[in-house]
Amino acid sequence: MELRHLQHFVAVAEDQHFTRAAERLMVSQSGLSASIRALERELRAPLFVRTTRRVTLTEAGRALLCEAERVLAQVRAAHEAVAAVQGVVRGTLSVGTEQCIAGVHVAGLLASFRRRHPDVEIRLRQTGSGALGEEVAAGRLDLAFAYRTQTDTEQLRCAPLAGEPMYVLCHPEHRLAAVPGALTPQDVAGEVFVDFHPDWGPRRVTDAAFAEAGVRRTVALEVNDVHSLLDLVDENLGVAVVPRHFRHKREALTALPLEGTGEAVYETVALLPPVRATSPAARALMALLETGSG
Repeated sequence: MELRHLQHFVAVAEDQHFTRAAERLMVSQSGLSASIRALERELRAPLFVRTTRRVTLTEAGRALLCEAERVLAQVRAAHEAVAAVQGVVRGTLSVGTEQCIAGVHVAGLLASFRRRHPDVEIRLRQTGSGALGEEVAAGRLDLAFAYRTQTDTEQLRCAPLAGEPMYVLCHPEHRLAAVPGALTPQDVAGEVFVDFHPDWGPRRVTDAAFAEAGVRRTVALEVNDVHSLLDLVDENLGVAVVPRHFRHKREALTALPLEGTGEAVYETVALLPPVRATSPAARALMALLETGSG
């Protein structure tokens, strides 16, 4: 199995189109098709379902895609490791993050990295923690800053960043704003909730906290960014349960600690591939973070 065959396969899988993939790879469409056929013959399985409009992966193709992306990421890491030994960090640094992650100022960290390693192309993807973990494990991201969703595995390891309790945010005229001290899940059980999509870290820890307390809640207003959540609470349309550091983003809102949630804590981590597969650029970024240079 040749690396170029895997590169061609991944490009077609991403573009879902032979012509677009060929243009991106700067190869002829006939040559690309021949490469895919050679791979299918070697594996003795069809990898794509071809139609006049697009191509989609077969079950065998989906199984190969995860491994192909991982192999290509390791090959890229090997090339970059050799360059690093020669004193040059180069290539591409692909970083993922949730919004407003605790324990790291992502923009400042990337700016510091760029000053030190101007030959590295930085790419950034923002999405939920579940998707970030999958992309790091598959080799599509070099590392990601996310909510801890699991312990270390063969494809993924976690470096702790920060841990925070959860707070209830509400409008200052909301009835909860007059409650002295902390709240429990039972205290807010009947409220209208504003929250993030289920893949986001704060939503995951809140869902776990209420499940631990045996309290059902309904998220009526679901958003995909921090500012929309704060705006909705600011208009007294609902309450939100968020990590502690969110309370400083809208000082006019009332923030009350949430207790009675067992072990539920908002813990953020850096998600990384196994040490052998971690790129020199990712190691350099983590070194900046660990020394506080970002």
